[in-house]
Amino acid sequence: MARPTSTSTLCRSALVVGVAAALTLASALPARADTIIDGPVNLRTASTYAVLASSTVTNTGVSVVDGDVGLSPGTSVVGFDAGGPGVIQNGVQHVNDQPAQLAQQNLTTAYDDAVSLTPQESGITELNGRSLSPGVYSGGAVQLADTGALAFAGSAESVWVIQAASTLTIGSGTTMTFSGGASACNVFWQVGTSATIGTAAQFRGTVLAQTSITATTGASIVGRLLARTGAVTLDTNTITVPDACPTVGTPSETVVPTITSGTPPTATEGTPYSFTVTASGNPAPTYSVTAGTLPAGLTLDSDTGVISGTPTTPGDTTVTITADNGQTPPDSETYPITTTPAAVVPPAPGDGGTPPGGTTPPTTPGTPGTPGTPSTPGTPTTPAFPVGDRPGGGNGPSGDLAYTGSDTMVPALGAGLALLLGGALVVTSAVRRRRRLARIGS
Repeated sequence: MARPTSTSTLCRSALVVGVAAALTLASALPARADTIIDGPVNLRTASTYAVLASSTVTNTGVSVVDGDVGLSPGTSVVGFDAGGPGVIQNGVQHVNDQPAQLAQQNLTTAYDDAVSLTPQESGITELNGRSLSPGVYSGGAVQLADTGALAFAGSAESVWVIQAASTLTIGSGTTMTFSGGASACNVFWQVGTSATIGTAAQFRGTVLAQTSITATTGASIVGRLLARTGAVTLDTNTITVPDACPTVGTPSETVVPTITSGTPPTATEGTPYSFTVTASGNPAPTYSVTAGTLPAGLTLDSDTGVISGTPTTPGDTTVTITADNGQTPPDSETYPITTTPAAVVPPAPGDGGTPPGGTTPPTTPGTPGTPGTPSTPGTPTTPAFPVGDRPGGGNGPSGDLAYTGSDTMVPALGAGLALLLGGALVVTSAVRRRRRLARIGS
């Protein structure tokens, strides 16, 4: 009889199969790369327009527009005629003419470019209190609450694209600020339907709306209001086209960092050292020590990856360097670095070593009656000793001769003392022997 299978066994089997299937599916999915922007979204001829609409442009109150106002294919522009109340400064009004038609075509291209970018953060909704680093952000209905604040932190070349799949709602009394040289010229709001900018809001950036845009009473805009298929409605607003935009760049995919450098060379105590940790990746990664320590005297440059300095202590160390560019995962590499002791330097001539000038023998005495040969420069000589007159009254003059041999007096004295001691021992031994014999005979 077959044993029934327990419920727990079936559950475990199902869990194993499910996990295996999930892992198989995950491995089959293509890798997804984010996109970073090297320059602003290219508006082409639409860049000179502060306001551009498709159906109508309607203004109420004294709105001041610094830039072009355009409409195509519609023909109804209200509030910017000769009697105002709207004012156009540093720009021209184009109503369904060739420049307006071309600007709408360029707006469509820019809108499609903005939609196609891959976000680095998805699912955004409320922007109040956020500080956005450069990149692409996406959500459904995106908003900034009344009196809310939004910050953009970057450089003059930094670009932001905020994708709102449905609506964009900017609350009343809101503010947007920039730091590090960032500019409103490089902020783009791609809106899937319509956008509304609240009363007295301080809005920054270019709105690329699929349908319509409404700026309510007293809102100020540093940027552009560009609507593809609907209307732009104004009410006592100030709209200024930003200038000094950086050169348009080319969007590029982000790439996780990979360390590519090999093993560091051996260091030497007291000798300047340098080794560069290199890594691929987009944007360029920064470097940090995440485990272990560098040899004493060496430091790591976080921007360039250069390990440099002068090692102070011999020995072996192990250090882990991590390259990180904000993409997941960062890459790490563990490096052994050996510091050898400093080389031993022999003392310089004259410092207790070989005398300067080499090892030339001392002066050789001359023939009797002839002065001795001068010693080689730099060679020390043994001082001369007085020897008195020559024995036998020879013809040679008496005087001092240079001494060139060793002193034989010390060995001679030693030998004499040794002979005397030996003789004394022999005599003593003989006397003692005779006395023993004498006692035996008596």
